[in-house]
Amino acid sequence: MKFRLDEDQQQLQATIGKILAADRIQPRVRAVIDGKKAWDEETWQELVEFGLTAIIVPEENDGMGLSLIELAICAEELGRSTAAVPFLGHVLATIAIVEGGSEEQKARLLPGLASGEVLGSIALTEGNDTWAPADWRMAPEGTTISGRKRNVPNGDIAQLVVVGIEGGRLGVVEMAKPGVSCETFECLDLTRPICSIDFDKAEVELLQNGPAAATRVWDAALALLSADAYGGAWKITEMARDYVQVREAFGAKLAEFQAIKHQLANVVVEVEPTRGLYWFAAYTYARMPEKASHAVSLAKAQTTEVYDICARMCTELHGGIGFTWEFDAHVWLKRAMFDTAWGGRPQRLFLRATEFVDW
Repeated sequence: MKFRLDEDQQQLQATIGKILAADRIQPRVRAVIDGKKAWDEETWQELVEFGLTAIIVPEENDGMGLSLIELAICAEELGRSTAAVPFLGHVLATIAIVEGGSEEQKARLLPGLASGEVLGSIALTEGNDTWAPADWRMAPEGTTISGRKRNVPNGDIAQLVVVGIEGGRLGVVEMAKPGVSCETFECLDLTRPICSIDFDKAEVELLQNGPAAATRVWDAALALLSADAYGGAWKITEMARDYVQVREAFGAKLAEFQAIKHQLANVVVEVEPTRGLYWFAAYTYARMPEKASHAVSLAKAQTTEVYDICARMCTELHGGIGFTWEFDAHVWLKRAMFDTAWGGRPQRLFLRATEFVDW
């Protein structure tokens, strides 16, 4: 196993990084946070045109035929920039169909998702921390479903949503069909709006291989959130480093104080190893599926927990300005809180990981 990105992967990540460069993206992120825009359509269109939405789609379905490894390194850059785009829900809906759809379903549904013409999302949980397929309680009634799904990312703008159904099954619902209503609610991370979707005898198309794909979809979510968390943690660490090198107190730069040096060093020591965790999680998902659930659970639990601690410490290192609305530190802090909660909290995922090693 090579713990190193190859040249093509490095080039992919660098290109995504250029699209998401801070001087281009932060004004757009700020516009969303300040309520001037619902989401960053301009950046999303650039990412779609580059091919981000086609990465995980097989070549025979108009995609690139790449793996979760390539998708995860893109997620790192998205986490670094906190871009306000519907990436998470869209790619998880795509993965659900790749993993669970019949050949006919893939041929019909994937090209639109790959090209970005159709925007997808994922609806798994019905309550707090009920992300596992065994937790899903919404049962189909013939070809329809009724009930409520919570914490659906960008559900208000999605055209297609993949729904977790009782028994670990997956179904596809078109948002424009009768019996579907969506309510967006206020949450901390304004770059990732989430909503509740109510289904009232809404038509659902069950994915043929849904039960086999359900755990794979959850695992993919954990790996991608790990990558997002690493990217965000490293970015806010850099922000704190840069700030303490210019801010002065008592006639000296903050970076000259031993306590500040030690605090930043502690942050770096915690953050840097999480890159290997998310790389390994994505690698096992793509190449060693029998070990994926264990690896992604550990990666998501550890990486998001580190991100949350790091974001709080780095916000504090900015002093009073770090806690103001005008300064952007709170954007990463809130993203850290989202990454920690969505998909499963660290405590539960650490327990899940133990199930695979006979603890």
